[in-house]
Amino acid sequence: MIKRITGVLLFIAVISVQTGYGQRIMGAAIVGLNATQVDGDEVYGYKNFGLNTGLSAIVPFNNKWSVSIENIYSEKGAHQRVKYLDSLDGSYDLKLNYLEVPVLLHFTDKDIVTFGAGMSWGRLVKVWEQRNGYEMPATTLESGIYRSSDLNFLLDVRFRVFERLRFNARYAYSIRPIATREIIDSKTGRPNIRDQYNGLFSFRLIYVFNERLSRESRRQGPQPQF
Repeated sequence: MIKRITGVLLFIAVISVQTGYGQRIMGAAIVGLNATQVDGDEVYGYKNFGLNTGLSAIVPFNNKWSVSIENIYSEKGAHQRVKYLDSLDGSYDLKLNYLEVPVLLHFTDKDIVTFGAGMSWGRLVKVWEQRNGYEMPATTLESGIYRSSDLNFLLDVRFRVFERLRFNARYAYSIRPIATREIIDSKTGRPNIRDQYNGLFSFRLIYVFNERLSRESRRQGPQPQF
């Protein structure tokens, strides 16, 4: 997978040099918040909050269509607050932190709102689990309980706040299970083997660089028709 991502980056670089897209490429700085859950763990709701931050390169084909690639640090997981006043208090916390590379195709309407869809690949860099207030020492990167990578599909919308600043809302969901674990069913009290999946909503601010130069370059040169 890393080789494929490297191949995509090299392809974009070659296209940039050979067709003059170098002046059109825009950069962006991203910072925001994830609201996440893990489907299949008997903990419900997007109650775990984490950081979503990184950098992006945006390659416009014309004034409407573009493609972007990001390098993101993203904190995922699940959270359940204390439910009972005893030693088994029902609390639960799972932290799954990833370095992600999302790739999206975007369509911009009237230079105000941008819709996007794509996929992301993420490398798991941290795992931490706590149940009933006690840390689970067996849940580590090396244990293999959680996959070392996460593959997601993405839906994305961005609104221009003013000039270079965008507000971004994104939904992501795992395409394949991140783990297969034995879970106690909340209805029957019996253990079940379940696949687990990451789900998240991200709310981010995106600050775009080189937008004016990119627009001037597109005006001067021929644009592909989509």
